[in-house]
Amino acid sequence: MKELVFVFGTLKEGFPNFETNRGERMPGNFTTIERYPFYLVGTRCSPWLIDMPGQGERVAGQVFAVDQDALDAMDRLERVTESDGYRRVSVEVEAENGSALTAHAYLKQARHLNPRDVHLGPLSEYTLEHAALYRPRS
Repeated sequence: MKELVFVFGTLKEGFPNFETNRGERMPGNFTTIERYPFYLVGTRCSPWLIDMPGQGERVAGQVFAVDQDALDAMDRLERVTESDGYRRVSVEVEAENGSALTAHAYLKQARHLNPRDVHLGPLSEYTLEHAALYRPRS
C-alpha cells in the first residue's frame, strides 16, 4: 500500500536529498491548507517546517506516493527516532485545481527552534536558491 508524502524542502524533485525520495510524484504542485512557520535553520541552512498550524505561511511543495521502503528511507533521513529529529505528521494540502488531500509531512517541534538559529524566513516556498545554501549532515 502506498502512502502520500508532502515534501517541501530537500526531498523535492531536483533538490539535494531527492535521491532518498523513491516515490511517484503526483502531478502538479500543492500548498498546505493551514499556515505553518517555515525557516532555514542553523549553519546547515536546513528547511524546518514547524508544527505550529495557523502561524506563518501556506507552504508550497510536491506530493509523492511512496511504498513502505521509501517511507522508511525518508524516516531515516529525517531522523524521526531521534529526540531532535523531524516528526512525520498528517497535513492537509491543496492541489492547484482546488482538490484537497491528506499526506504525511516531516515537521520540527517548536521547542527545538532557537530564534537565533533562523537564517531565513518565514518562507512560503523552498527554492533552488535556498537549496544552494544547504549543507548535508556529515
